Amino acid sequence: MSDGVRILGLTLKNPVVVGSGLLTDQERNIRKLLATGAGAVVTKTIHPSPPQGLDERILRLPSGMLNSTTYSKRSVEHWLAVLTSFADERLPVIASVHADTPAELGELAARVAATGCPALELGISCINEEPGGEEETPDRVHAYTAATRARTTLPISVKLAIGEGLVDRVHAAVAGGADAVTVSDTISGAAVSPETGDLELGGIFGYSGPAIKPLVLAAIWQLRRRGVDLPVLGCGGVSSGRDVADYLSVGANVAQVYTALHTDMYETLERIVTETGAVLGRPAGATAGAAR
Repeated sequence: MSDGVRILGLTLKNPVVVGSGLLTDQERNIRKLLATGAGAVVTKTIHPSPPQGLDERILRLPSGMLNSTTYSKRSVEHWLAVLTSFADERLPVIASVHADTPAELGELAARVAATGCPALELGISCINEEPGGEEETPDRVHAYTAATRARTTLPISVKLAIGEGLVDRVHAAVAGGADAVTVSDTISGAAVSPETGDLELGGIFGYSGPAIKPLVLAAIWQLRRRGVDLPVLGCGGVSSGRDVADYLSVGANVAQVYTALHTDMYETLERIVTETGAVLGRPAGATAGAAR
């Protein structure tokens, strides 16, 4: 047992990381999530020119949640000031970033790195952009990762969705200079309105929650079986300490929690952290084993 969970150059007090989303779009939320016990927090994705005028909503389902959100609407300048404050306090906050082109993402990453922010997550796989976003191909993954690596030495995790060609996309991220991958981003989902028979939210959008956990566990297990040995941040359906332990069991180094926090955010996080400590045989808030 080592002195802490090591991921993206950070030493975390536990392997529970709050993932990127609406709940991490505000400085006060991020601070309170850390104070409540999160090992680290990933910001909502910072984008220099986020889409405007979209109908961004969430829809709760019995098995999880659909969301039509994209990127933070807060300015890059706002985030640079907030990230500088976090860095001055040495808080374990990972900046999620994306842009319309690889060159723009590299420029944004350089600006974020200048704040002292310790690590980046590339949120390049959002499926909610209009009209449908870009297909996540290995070439696209490599282009965005390589452009970011060319502009910063910060540790980088590339967030990828499960599905066809995941191994090839992971290899493309590694070839581009990634230090880790986050698996999985949301997957395509839809729900039908019983009143109208039309698709809820007006189309196909990002689905997350407990129902995708078995799929993500299988994907991470298969990555490890195929020799992928870089650190993995597992993400999908975490709502208990047992879920965190399951992700570690199949080869993830930490587990991200997000959708579950849409209900009683801080109380839910505190419970998950406490349960994780109990399942892993450590007191709540204690340090965990080292990452690969």
